[in-house]
Amino acid sequence: MANLQMTGILEKMTGKDKDYRYMATSDLLNELNKEDFKADADLEIKLSNIVLQQLDDVAGDVSGLAVKCLAPLVKKVSETRVVEMTNKLCEKLLHGKDQHRDIASIALKTIVSEVTAISLSQSILVTLSPQLIKGITSPGLNTDIKCECLDILCDVLHKFGNLMANDHEVLLNALLSQLNSNQATIRKKTVSCIASLAPSLSDDLLCKATVEVVRKLRSKGAKTEMIRTNIQMIGALSRAVGYRFGPHLGDTVPVLINYCTSASENDEELREYSLQALESFLLRCPRDIYSYCHDILHLTLEYLSYDPNFTDNMEEDTDDESHEEEEDDESANEYTDDEDASWKVRRAAAKCLAALIVSRPEVLAKLYEEACPKLIDRFKEREENVKMDVFNTFIELLRQTGNVTKGQIDMGESSPRWLLKQEVPKIVKSINRQLREKSIKTKVGAFSVLKELVVVLPDCLAEHIGSLIPGIEKALNDKSSTSNLKIEALIFTRLVLASHSPSVFHLYIKALSSPVLSAVGERYYKVTAEALRVCGELVRVVRPNIQSFGFDFKPYVHPIYNAIMSRLTNQDQDQEVKECAISCMGLVISTFGDNLKVELPVCLPVLVDRMGNEITRLTAVKAFAVIAASPLLIDLSCVLENVIAELTAFLRKANRALRQATLGTLNSLIVAYGDQIGSSAYEIIIVELSTLISDSDLHMAALALELCCTLMADRKSSPNVGLAVRNKVLSQALTLIKSPLLQGQALLALRNFFAALVYSANTSFDSLLDSLLSSAKPSPQSGGVAKQALHSIAQCVAVLCLAAGDKKCSSTVDMLTDILEDDSSANSAKQHLALLCLGEIGRRKDLSMHANIEATIIESFQSPFEEIKSAASYALGNIAVGNLSKYLPFILDQIDNQQKKQYLLLHSLKEVFFFLKSTSN
Repeated sequence: MANLQMTGILEKMTGKDKDYRYMATSDLLNELNKEDFKADADLEIKLSNIVLQQLDDVAGDVSGLAVKCLAPLVKKVSETRVVEMTNKLCEKLLHGKDQHRDIASIALKTIVSEVTAISLSQSILVTLSPQLIKGITSPGLNTDIKCECLDILCDVLHKFGNLMANDHEVLLNALLSQLNSNQATIRKKTVSCIASLAPSLSDDLLCKATVEVVRKLRSKGAKTEMIRTNIQMIGALSRAVGYRFGPHLGDTVPVLINYCTSASENDEELREYSLQALESFLLRCPRDIYSYCHDILHLTLEYLSYDPNFTDNMEEDTDDESHEEEEDDESANEYTDDEDASWKVRRAAAKCLAALIVSRPEVLAKLYEEACPKLIDRFKEREENVKMDVFNTFIELLRQTGNVTKGQIDMGESSPRWLLKQEVPKIVKSINRQLREKSIKTKVGAFSVLKELVVVLPDCLAEHIGSLIPGIEKALNDKSSTSNLKIEALIFTRLVLASHSPSVFHLYIKALSSPVLSAVGERYYKVTAEALRVCGELVRVVRPNIQSFGFDFKPYVHPIYNAIMSRLTNQDQDQEVKECAISCMGLVISTFGDNLKVELPVCLPVLVDRMGNEITRLTAVKAFAVIAASPLLIDLSCVLENVIAELTAFLRKANRALRQATLGTLNSLIVAYGDQIGSSAYEIIIVELSTLISDSDLHMAALALELCCTLMADRKSSPNVGLAVRNKVLSQALTLIKSPLLQGQALLALRNFFAALVYSANTSFDSLLDSLLSSAKPSPQSGGVAKQALHSIAQCVAVLCLAAGDKKCSSTVDMLTDILEDDSSANSAKQHLALLCLGEIGRRKDLSMHANIEATIIESFQSPFEEIKSAASYALGNIAVGNLSKYLPFILDQIDNQQKKQYLLLHSLKEVFFFLKSTSN
């Protein structure tokens, strides 16, 4: 049935009606794309013949579909058929009619891109490679055929270059000969081909290619266009082979620098290509280029301002507005020439300098002395595209400064950050000039520079804020400003607000807040979201300290609140805007809540409502955490019950981030508003959080235990709360303590939990101690307890004893020493734990009142069990920490006199050193 259907399709494909042929070819394409399509030998021949025939169809849409058929066909027919089709297509390409050449070329490229099997690739290359070389080198063939062959060869070399090792030398010789072609297109495509071949060339052949190109560059009387091509070839080779080009820099760099400096005034392309090649060397061979960096730096700085057709007679910069306006008028009448290509040289110089900055961060100090002033001066570049590259180069200088000086506190006079700080006034002056330009692109670039400057040097603009405010205002208020410009201006404003002292801005709050609040009402969501983030920083700046009375913030409270509230209540907006509005309102309430008493009953329910929305609930939970942490103790009585109920329900949700944020927010709310929350709510919270205490998520377990401690610490907690903790949480905690994974914050939270539990009703010290000691016993199901778990149990026993008071602690120490004095062989596991417990208690409390405890511990050094000897060593060192004046001399004396115990005693001494080191830190 399938064969009959295929026969019908093939018949229609040869019909006279163009539409029939198109539909039949489309049907064939659908059949070939089916995974279960299979063809026998006869059908393969028919399919390959008819598809090749359709490539020559007079109807372009039919031949286009035939090309698409080739892609699946190559994968569905035998290797022989694919090689046969490749041969026929090569014949069409080299000797066919002109109108069929393009489609044959596309078809060959399709076959090359679709073939993946190595055996098939090699079979095709045996046929394809000689014919492409013939097409490139035969003198009788026209330029179009050579160009098509070069295009296909470029694809072949890029994909299969490493499979053609036997042909590399032949290919290289054929291609190098084409660099002398009189046709610019052939030379250009040859450069691409050699670059595709280069990565798979041996070092000898790569050397041969480089030597040949350099020889051509050095030959006297070479045509300018040939020199340009060979310089492009050098750059392409270095980009293709990377560090492998390093050994050839000695031959190439001086030649390129010489051409760059000696080229005629009108030969901008030669300079551009030379600088591009040098840029490639800097990025690809950073180690080998080092000795030439000085010369390249001076070359780039010279050509950064290369503009032979334009004389810059600009007057000194001033801050006078009228002068700037005149200058804007002048800039409109600047020299322009469509044939002036000097901007390409300046752009190439800027990019080459950027490559030097990236590849040689160790010479930043020199770059600040020589390159930084020049770059700042070139902010006035008249060609916009070049100006963007100058900005980008300067940004790269700033980034490298940040990378190199990261973590450094001191700023010596040779430090790049110190050198940058000296340039800040000039940078700001030059950037302010750019912010007054009419070009949107220029202003976006200027803000990008300022953003990076603030990131690298926080607080560097404190003295210049006043001069920058007009540029921000203009960017946000001007009707011609694009969304992109507004976003850049807002991001810079946010960064500068966050990185400087609030008092710096107090003179300019009115001028700054007005455009920012207007931007909150923008239609484009990205602008609105960024404006809301700026509002968040503005809130902190306006009232940095609740007790501060230095700045009158009250006039700004309601304008900020109203702008954010309009966004908070608007449901029809992007999620990013909703989240930013919620976060910002949380900050506003926590900072200005005492001045919004009338508004709180309106906006708080809106935040609660956002907690009910799956998209915004996480942000709303975090907002309530911010409000709960406010020193103003905001009145939440109108929503508190609903908030607690919602948060408790969130502890059951699968969303980890939501559960995590919920635990933190509940903790903050209970600390601040515990007296307004009923104990019944506490009991429900305890039931929900108990399920989160396990070693599958230790961070979550730590947060849950911290919340549990907060609940128990609340003075108004009823006995039922302690009972709920004992019934629901204690069993989970005792399971967690046996985990070998327990460490860090989770272990600290568990220790605090047991300490808090001692004070809680319905939980006695003795029963807790018994539970902890029992948890160390091996069980039939899980076997013995891990070594790490024993240490965790010992730490919890220690904090439990200290929390219970001196009497309980003393009796516990006596009980533990009694265990040590028992027959050790019968109670090895018990003795092991007892030693660890004594060590942990001794580290936290002086045990010198227990006579001869050190002698009892040192007796365990005689144990036949290694773990007990190690635990005894640990215990002795830790009780010494509790009373250094008594026990440290004892340890030192034992080291001198007990040769056999020296190793264990030295470990005890090491515990003392660890403690002293940690306390000194």
